[in-house]
Amino acid sequence: RFRTAAQQKKTIADLKKGQVDIVVGTHRVLSKDVEYKNLGLLIIDEEQRFGVVHKEKIKQLKKDIDVLTLTATPIPRTLHMSMIGIRDMSVLEEPPMDRVPIQTYVMEYDEETVREAINRELRRGGNRVNDIADVTARIAKLLPDARVDFAHGQMSERELEAVMYAFINGDIDVLVSTTIIETGLDISNANTMIIHDADRLGLSQLYQLRGRVGRSNRMAYAFLLYRRDKMLKEVAEKRLAAIREFTD
Repeated sequence: RFRTAAQQKKTIADLKKGQVDIVVGTHRVLSKDVEYKNLGLLIIDEEQRFGVVHKEKIKQLKKDIDVLTLTATPIPRTLHMSMIGIRDMSVLEEPPMDRVPIQTYVMEYDEETVREAINRELRRGGNRVNDIADVTARIAKLLPDARVDFAHGQMSERELEAVMYAFINGDIDVLVSTTIIETGLDISNANTMIIHDADRLGLSQLYQLRGRVGRSNRMAYAFLLYRRDKMLKEVAEKRLAAIREFTD
């Protein structure tokens, strides 16, 4: 992860000279100006975050190198390539010890359901995650005794870090967030998630968001809500049905 232009320039120069043994980076490492003297192993985490253009660029890098790709989100194209033998695939079929399926509910938005879901989580000493920043005030009004805060991608890095640490440490009871929390968070004490306007999100996003809870031996709950009296599109209904059905 390059923080300044000077650090970036130095890292790129060192890569060209072969003076870096391991480089860990974002999509930036696929840029045209980044060259590798002797790249032998490429590890791609969260493959679902890479589009076709990125994958074509990766193909150019991996003509004669070993590649390990990891993801917890089923990707049709990748699964198809594995099933017909183009790729080797290893599957982790069993969850970690004591992990239990997430109880997933799909329903119309209802404030009483939101209130009860959060109160249930607070009573057992946990946190819960929500994905829409503009409902913070409404949630705080519903739960006057809870400490509510929000997080979104337009906050400064320092502000975002402070909010996330407060949530992890239990100084915040309820975190209202955009999909910024989609990947990378492992908070064992966050076990109830309410997703607002769930019909507007893709299957990969819903799967990743739900995966932020249920990361301990506690029963976890995911409520996928859509607006009252809204006529859902067929594809949205199928996405929500798939998420509800497949909880392993």
